[in-house]
Amino acid sequence: MTVETDSHLSTEPFAAHEPARRGGSIVLVLLVAAGIVAVAVALMTIGRAQAQPYILGVLALLAMVGLFNLFAFAAGIVRFTDRAADDPVMGRIADHAYDGLAVTDPKGHVVYSNAAYLTLTGAAGPQDVRPIERVFIGNPDVSEAVFRLLKAAREGKRQQEEVRIAGSDGAQGRWLRMRVRPLGQSKREAKYAVWSIADITRDRERQEDVFRELQHAIEYLDHAPCGFFSVAPAGDVIYVNATLANWLDYDLAEIGSGGLKLTDIVSGDGAALLTSIVAVPGEVKTEVFDIDLRMRGGKTMPVRLYHKLAFGADGSPGSSRTLVISRTRDEHSDPERAAEVRFMRFFDHTPMAIATVDRAGAVVRANARFAKLAQSLSPDGAANKSIFRTVNARDRGNLIAAINQAAEGQGDIAPVEAMLDGAKERWGQFFVTAVEEDERDTEAAIVYLLETSERRTLENQINQSQKMEMVGQLAGGIAHDFNNVLSAIMMANDFLLNAHKPTDPSFQDIMQIKQNATRAATLVRQLLAFSRRQTLRPQVLDLGDALSDLTMLLRRLIGEKVKLDLVHGRDLWPVKVDVSQFEQVVVNLAVNARDAMPDGGKLTVRTANVTADESAQLSYKGLPVADYVRIDISDTGTGIPADIVDKIFEPFFSTKEVGKGTGLGLSTVYGIVKQTGGFVYVDSVPGEGTSFRIFLPRHRPELETQPEVQGTNGAANGAAKSAAAEPAKPRADLTGQGTILLVEDEDGLRSLNARGLRSRGYSVIEAANGIEAMEALEEKDGAVDLVVSDVVMPEMDGPTLLREMRKRNPNLKIIFVSGYAEEAFDKSLPENEQFAFLPKPFALSALVEKVKETMTS
Repeated sequence: MTVETDSHLSTEPFAAHEPARRGGSIVLVLLVAAGIVAVAVALMTIGRAQAQPYILGVLALLAMVGLFNLFAFAAGIVRFTDRAADDPVMGRIADHAYDGLAVTDPKGHVVYSNAAYLTLTGAAGPQDVRPIERVFIGNPDVSEAVFRLLKAAREGKRQQEEVRIAGSDGAQGRWLRMRVRPLGQSKREAKYAVWSIADITRDRERQEDVFRELQHAIEYLDHAPCGFFSVAPAGDVIYVNATLANWLDYDLAEIGSGGLKLTDIVSGDGAALLTSIVAVPGEVKTEVFDIDLRMRGGKTMPVRLYHKLAFGADGSPGSSRTLVISRTRDEHSDPERAAEVRFMRFFDHTPMAIATVDRAGAVVRANARFAKLAQSLSPDGAANKSIFRTVNARDRGNLIAAINQAAEGQGDIAPVEAMLDGAKERWGQFFVTAVEEDERDTEAAIVYLLETSERRTLENQINQSQKMEMVGQLAGGIAHDFNNVLSAIMMANDFLLNAHKPTDPSFQDIMQIKQNATRAATLVRQLLAFSRRQTLRPQVLDLGDALSDLTMLLRRLIGEKVKLDLVHGRDLWPVKVDVSQFEQVVVNLAVNARDAMPDGGKLTVRTANVTADESAQLSYKGLPVADYVRIDISDTGTGIPADIVDKIFEPFFSTKEVGKGTGLGLSTVYGIVKQTGGFVYVDSVPGEGTSFRIFLPRHRPELETQPEVQGTNGAANGAAKSAAAEPAKPRADLTGQGTILLVEDEDGLRSLNARGLRSRGYSVIEAANGIEAMEALEEKDGAVDLVVSDVVMPEMDGPTLLREMRKRNPNLKIIFVSGYAEEAFDKSLPENEQFAFLPKPFALSALVEKVKETMTS
């Protein structure tokens, strides 16, 4: 700040104000002591009696002198002095200091000042000394600084201010630095303030000179015919000169405010080249790069960089210094330089990583894509030194062999597919070619690296999908044929049970056959669930209520060691699923979770709505954007290893011990969810737990255009719902009358079914396929009350048979039996076609019950 001061300020030196000092003398002390001794000797020579009055007088005199000194000390007239306080060296330091010093008492009066203080404040002498605030009174700019100093002095704090004092009559002004601090730490000393004032004009002038020189240097650098920038180790651009900012169409003020990264001004993967320099502790490296810089609008310009980087003793990089030379004009002025620029741009912007290596695999030159890939594989820079460090140790020998072949000048070297080194599983394909013979001393081969991780992942997904589809088809085919066998076994078993009483010795063996046949039928249903060919009876369901009904069953299944926690979302949307199949999904996942927590843990079942916007943000592959109801079933168990997590939904794949699982639990879950139109995903961390996430599509009743009809698309569903809604009834009469046309290509199964129907009073006509059935229908002139037909048959299948029979008798009733789900052939039927359905395998009671139900409907 600049102010005018009093015109009488002088720069002439004055003597410092020094307090008077009392000196002491050892000679005087010795003379007084000698006098006292002489008086004592003289009194001893005159005798005791004559000396007594004199002795009393001397003692009285000494006592009076001592008493006077005590009163004088108490009154402050006489005091004991500290030799250190009167040290001439210490006193001279303060008195003759270059900076002005002054001490003020609590009232602001100056109790001490040195010569420099008098000079700097313009005092005429010790009697004219004034405190700081009185020296600069009337100067508003300085008074603000003085006010802050006085406030700090009163509060016992330290404060410093710098002010500019303008010279009078055209004289050059001065810069003063004023400080204040308390005299000491004690309460009494803290009331005294020590003021210092120093002339810093010359220091300020030197600073201004340096600043002006720095401004000139920056101005020269800013307007140089080449660009310049500096980047911090973290990648922040900390300086850009005006020339480069103009090239890139950036505002210098905007760049100086921060926020600009190296990747913002370097095109493509070029930034990886600048950060790929291998650290050498204590060294300074300068590298030359030909890359493209990115302008603000997205356009690029070719440049050559002279990139200088210094490393500390620990190998940590400092801020870079980079010179930028534009090569845009080369494209028009020099054809050879233009060709070089085009080649370098092609070399750096190709999507394939390229590097030249010597015989030992050391990288001689590399493009930006290779530098970026090497950094992602080896953050310590090892991959930038040797190309072998980019490859996993198990495949490294193949790449070494290929480079050796190139070094010998061989051509047509086969590509090398290898796993890349690094924390994650990544793959790459290396194409190795030889260089010209005269260049093999420094460069043995050119290596092109194309990362194939995404391609392999996609191939694995496609292969996995195809494998699952093929396994599903195989499982479905096996299940269909096996259902025919099981149907015959179960039907024959029912005949044996009807012929034997419980007291017969063979009755238990027959029951054992029935139990094992039922168990086999369950396995077949699981195979059909995986192949998505099972029979579903979907109905609109509230998942919250369904899971609440399962709570007691789940608690019994998981045992006391595992804590069950159900967290229901609010206002869950309805879904349309088969209740029993959905329960099987939850039970299978709960049992797997229990087995994964042998020492106990926590099983959490959580539900929530997922909107279309939320589903779009999820990272699950293959999940369409739509509204879903989400069910998460999570455990705190052992987790699933990463190498088998892709196999868990395959049928018969199990990590359990032999005899403790069929390997169909998760495949059943997969099939049921998929057949319902949902999606299932698994997230697992070994040692922490597993979460299965099921997404079921939201059911919208307003989108259903067709009402439910009786039959399968009608009767079967209605019967199933009625059976589910009504309480158990007494055993009904399953006998009946009428003519039934039984169509089945399996002779043994057909004869058993016919035998069972006849035993219930029906007249049965047997046919081995659809053609025989049509012939039998014509012989009876259509006088058939019911047709029971298999779906898959040679020559004429079930749907074709239905269409032909309906042409002759539109009201003919028909029951299809099949090991497949009814949806497997429903699409091949005319729209709104009515029929009943009975899934294989079935017992005799189920057959006659379905027959009577259909005939009486």
